[in-house]
Amino acid sequence: MQTRNKIFDDLSQLMTNAMGVAQGAKGEAETAMKSWIDRWMADRDFVSREEFDAVRAMAQKAREENEALKARLDALEAKK
Repeated sequence: MQTRNKIFDDLSQLMTNAMGVAQGAKGEAETAMKSWIDRWMADRDFVSREEFDAVRAMAQKAREENEALKARLDALEAKK
């Protein structure tokens, strides 16, 4: 009976070790995929959300300033 328990103990230990290896491989695969995606995105010159929002705000401000200048120009031309 002792040998049978030893076999089950060894099998249990083997399965536990296999799960640890599988979890380690999963972590390495996730890290490798994230690294690959980061490199792929960097190669395509994608911008971050913060950069996009900053440029959009600058464009909105420029449009508003352009409209104000146009209104001033129209008012000056109307005086002539």
